[in-house]
Order: sequence, then structure tokens, then C-alpha cells
Amino acid sequence: MKGLARKLAAVRLFRFGVVGVGAALLFFVLSWALVSAGLPPFFGSVIAYALAFIVAYSAQHGWTFEGQHDHGRALPRYLVTQLVCAMVAGLSAHVAVSIFSASPLAMSAIVTLVAGAASYVLSSVWVFRDDQRAT
Repeated sequence: MKGLARKLAAVRLFRFGVVGVGAALLFFVLSWALVSAGLPPFFGSVIAYALAFIVAYSAQHGWTFEGQHDHGRALPRYLVTQLVCAMVAGLSAHVAVSIFSASPLAMSAIVTLVAGAASYVLSSVWVFRDDQRAT
């Protein structure tokens, strides 16, 4: 039984990573395309982020966490989780640079890992917790 649980956790983590990378790539492409099409950078990036957020939530809900959670509960929690992760990313970047004198590349890698881990943990234990599945 423990082997099956580990396998399911590994599959979930893999799917979470695929969705995260896909959402990041979608954001990158959309922000580039919108700004290249003439939108001001602020609005192009905000629109791209909103669209990537919707796609990421839909994929995390439906594929990673098997679509069995009520949107009325999961979506607001997902939004809060992403806001928390944005703050964690900012704090991690500040610490990496100001305390550890990390290069921009090292800082980006650290922030990506820390924010991704925080997002996965919060999504697993709060947003899409197994005991909160819709019946």
C-alpha cells in the first residue's frame, strides 16, 4: 500500500511540475506576443499572467489533482496560494541577494525552487486536500 501511495505522489508531483512549466512558458509567450503587438508592457504582462493563471488552475485542478474539488472552495484558495508564493519568491530573492550575494542566475534558480515547492505543498495540503473532494 505504501508503494502505491508513493507512486501516486510521484505522479502528482510530476504533473504539478509539467503544469507549472507549461504555465510559465505560456506566460512568457503571451507576454511577449501582447507587448510585441503593441500593448503597454504593464497591461500585456498582467493579461498574460491572468490567462496563464486560469490555464494553470484548470490544469492543476483537472489533471494534477483529478478534478474532484469544488471550485467555490479551491479557486479562492489557489489565488491566495499564488499570492503567498509571490511574497515567498520576493523574500527568497531578497535573502539570496542581500545575505548570500547570489548572482541573478543563482537567485532565479533559488526563487524558482522555493516558490515551486511552496506552491506544491500549499496546493497539496490546503487547496486540493484529499478530504475536501466534492461528493
